[in-house]
Amino acid sequence: MTSWRDTASPQTQADLDGLLNVVMPFAERMLAEHGAFYPFGAAVEVDGEMRMLGGDPALGEHPDPAAVITSMYDAVRGSTQLRAVVLAADVRVGETDAVRVDLEHVEGAALAALFPYVRDPETTEVTFGEPTAVEGDHRIWP
Repeated sequence: MTSWRDTASPQTQADLDGLLNVVMPFAERMLAEHGAFYPFGAAVEVDGEMRMLGGDPALGEHPDPAAVITSMYDAVRGSTQLRAVVLAADVRVGETDAVRVDLEHVEGAALAALFPYVRDPETTEVTFGEPTAVEGDHRIWP
């Protein structure tokens, strides 16, 4: 089976791995502390600096998660200042809670991954199951 890594440059692999290493611990912390989280993201700028992304504050105090995701995509679409982006959302797939991450790189890689999780209601500890990943949509750099 061919992996996205087989065709991605070392820079693309490093950028996307770095983004996952930022968003997954943050998602885990938010799940443990609050039981859920609003969508958020992170980006690698062209100079290699990483920054966090959030929804448009104009959406209000308790915005619809889909509107948050749309606002983040609108903010980064076609960016010439970024080279990689990840957006993370707390989702439900059937009977399973999961963190969905959508990763995209300016060099062409686009992935969608689900990290199923269980949160112990007594300890609030979050345990992730085996992730699944598929080719994602090109929503930032078509």
